[in-house]
Amino acid sequence: MAPKYQFSLYFCFFILSIWANQSSGRKLHETSMSEMHEQWMAQHGRVYKDAAEKEQRLKIFKENVEFIHSFNNAGEKPYKLGINEFVDLTNEEFRTTRNGFRASMVRPMRTTSFMYDNVTVVPSAMDWRKKGAVTPIKNQGQCGSCWAFSAVAATEGITQLTTGKLISLSEQELVDCDTGGEDEGCWGGFMDQAFDFIQHNKGLTTEANYPYKGVGGTCNRKKSTNHAADINGHEDVPANSEKALLQAVANQPVSVAIDASGSAFQFYSSGVFTGDCGTELDHGVTAIGYGITTNGTKYWLVKNSWGTGWGEEGYIRMQRDVDAAGGLCGIAMSASYPTA
Repeated sequence: MAPKYQFSLYFCFFILSIWANQSSGRKLHETSMSEMHEQWMAQHGRVYKDAAEKEQRLKIFKENVEFIHSFNNAGEKPYKLGINEFVDLTNEEFRTTRNGFRASMVRPMRTTSFMYDNVTVVPSAMDWRKKGAVTPIKNQGQCGSCWAFSAVAATEGITQLTTGKLISLSEQELVDCDTGGEDEGCWGGFMDQAFDFIQHNKGLTTEANYPYKGVGGTCNRKKSTNHAADINGHEDVPANSEKALLQAVANQPVSVAIDASGSAFQFYSSGVFTGDCGTELDHGVTAIGYGITTNGTKYWLVKNSWGTGWGEEGYIRMQRDVDAAGGLCGIAMSASYPTA
């Protein structure tokens, strides 16, 4: 049995033990939680600066594990939560370190062209991974650079569609070099601004040439001029229209902004996510497909940048065609894509 699944079973055993033995008293509960925490720390290489911090993180860990258990035990939603690498963080800490879309920068409605406006027939399902247009899941780390990962994923997609070559491009170049406007590296940014930078810079270099570090640095101009892919511009998807977003995603991966602030999103593990979430856009991701489940639930297939330990190996399926103009979590409010 693979170590990942062994560990998952180990956690399941502990969780069942905790609630099955509540009658044995609080002491057993706390001891089991402490053991769970130690195992989790070992798996994720987590080290705290002192005993006080460890005690505080254990308290947060316990609260989050109980929330996850209670949510899954209720069985009221078509998705599950899981114990991941973010379980020792409060929701506020998580949002501060893992999101980075600057909601204040959402652009007003623009009267630009929309090349897919006349598309009337789209496939019933799409998965750009199967078309070879999606690179493996990446991890932004404790840096609010989601905007860069979203823009890069969309650029990788259009590059593959126009050249036939799937090239992993550099988010770090955007973090370090795209600083002349409102994008601010690990402090947040906006995908449209990233597309502008790539166009004006006449391209973007590879991940291998300018690897990701997870912190902002001085722009390496020499590496930044070694272009591996370029775009000639970008277009906005008409806002608040899941139909328009579907037309775009049927033709290429699309950068989207969502409200990923909730605890359910923090611990999402599997299934079709149906909320709870609002429309306070705070995270940039990439819509790389769509589909429908066997029971008829329509969904967007979304690539995230939190590593493969989150969600469905780094992806999330989000409910599609909801009764809200902006879509679930605002996914249709601020979408755009590069053109080549």
